Amino acid sequence: MAEGFAREFGKDIIKAYSAGINPVGLNDRAVHVMKEIGIDISMQKSKPVDTELLNTMDIIITVCDNAAESCPWTPPEIKRVHWPLKDPAKAEGTEDEIMTEFRRVRDEIEKMVKNFIQEVQQ
Repeated sequence: MAEGFAREFGKDIIKAYSAGINPVGLNDRAVHVMKEIGIDISMQKSKPVDTELLNTMDIIITVCDNAAESCPWTPPEIKRVHWPLKDPAKAEGTEDEIMTEFRRVRDEIEKMVKNFIQEVQQ
């Protein structure tokens, strides 16, 4: 979701890449809640973190505690930022409750991405 917002709001400002230690692909619920607000992330692919990718980054943003803890060592010139979000894929309950959690996290990510882009532009 963060990559989708970054691509939508950061056009011509930032290049966004979503990567993970153990990428598992897109979550259908994430695709659905993003589509609800007019952003199609269905063609995005989660990529593994690798040295080549790290060497192209200026800033790495981790978006859940597991990612922050598992993120490999990064060169000191790369700024690391952590957004402590609950992973909606771990939500439990009824389908409505789970989708509510996905929407809550989606809205949090949207605010964080917009704030980040404003900071980058200053």
